[in-house]
Amino acid sequence: MQSIATIALVVADYDEAIAFYRDRLGFALVADTPLGGGKRWVLVAPTGGGARLLLAQADGFEQEARVGDQTGGRVGFFLETDNFERDFTAYTARGVRFLEAPRHEVYGSVAVFEDLYGNKWDLIQPKA
Repeated sequence: MQSIATIALVVADYDEAIAFYRDRLGFALVADTPLGGGKRWVLVAPTGGGARLLLAQADGFEQEARVGDQTGGRVGFFLETDNFERDFTAYTARGVRFLEAPRHEVYGSVAVFEDLYGNKWDLIQPKA
């Protein structure tokens, strides 16, 4: 059996990224382990399970240039919820920036938001 367990997300700063994902999106801080040389193993995850995010602080010009645009401007991350209205309302109250009003599509309720660096995410509640 295989599964995607962790996805690396290049960030500008460990602590500000932790604060966004923990305080605004409600993710759990799974690990924050010093690795030496200023590097850390920082994992966050939604409380409902699924893949974790490895918050990888950019190291050097090439990585710094990718912060906030890892997918070329497309939605690259999909956060599923069992209660769209609850999470949309909570995220909006916590200052998460949505790029559109909620839409109700054949596949479910969805709205695009940006993380603190501008990466695009779908908040989505799939239809049953």
